[in-house]
Amino acid sequence: MSWDDENAEFDVVVNHEEQYSIWPSYKQIPGGWRAAGKRGKKSECLAYIEEHWTDMRPLSLRQAMDGVAQGESGQRSH
Repeated sequence: MSWDDENAEFDVVVNHEEQYSIWPSYKQIPGGWRAAGKRGKKSECLAYIEEHWTDMRPLSLRQAMDGVAQGESGQRSH
């Protein structure tokens, strides 16, 4: 199997930061990653990722930015 083989079967995987990737379905998913529930040809998996991974920022950054935004909205001048 080759990563360039368009007919090979892949799993879509996601890590704790909600970042997506593909992984050959015949290999064990590496530590820190979990199956996202999509298996198929490379093009199908990449299309799934494009549809579902709409915010490229890591989860920790999104949470930090949300905290800053909430802090700013809570500080109102009178």
